[in-house]
Amino acid sequence: MTTTKKAITAEAPMILTITAPNFQRIMLPITGLSPLVVCKFSAKARQQMKENQEAGSQKKKGGAREGKDFDAIYNSARHISEEGWDGIHAGAFRNAMIDACRLVGFKMTMAKLGVFIDPDGMDADEGVPLVRIIGEPKKHETMGRNATGGVDLRIRPMYWPWRMELGVRFDADMFRAEDVTNLLARAGQQVGIGEGRPFSKNSAGMGWGTFKVGG
Repeated sequence: MTTTKKAITAEAPMILTITAPNFQRIMLPITGLSPLVVCKFSAKARQQMKENQEAGSQKKKGGAREGKDFDAIYNSARHISEEGWDGIHAGAFRNAMIDACRLVGFKMTMAKLGVFIDPDGMDADEGVPLVRIIGEPKKHETMGRNATGGVDLRIRPMYWPWRMELGVRFDADMFRAEDVTNLLARAGQQVGIGEGRPFSKNSAGMGWGTFKVGG
């Protein structure tokens, strides 16, 4: 009986070539097309939540409700930098650009790796990165429905008119500068930033937080 022996050959080692990061940065001015409304989770609300959780089962319910200081609520909803200017979380623009990728068929998970916003400063209270808002805030009052179904009065800072200067860093092996500019333009007009934006996860928005690229 004849047997056939298979030749045993060692596989050639795979050589993987990894290039260095190729990041570029562009400055893009944006101008608001509608009012910008910001809502920061206040330090007082965080402290109250902490106290309630520390009290645990000893926390009494149904006690007298503390009166609201609407001026304090308004100011606590503002993102104020360490230098004293008003801003918005830099992640708002990055998230909007990632959301806009679904409009052009680009993988959102890939965009997370390729587009970043350089902050102008840090929030004095939370330490989160901020982009400076060029514009003056005013107190805006509106009605809102709570998760329990009840209606409540919401006090928020509104900026109108407003503009900003965005420093955008991007992976030039993934995007061209023109791609980043157009993606930001789509994010501004179809996604929006802040409260009541068109692509709000909780509603169809209030028509707020839209912008265009340019002056």
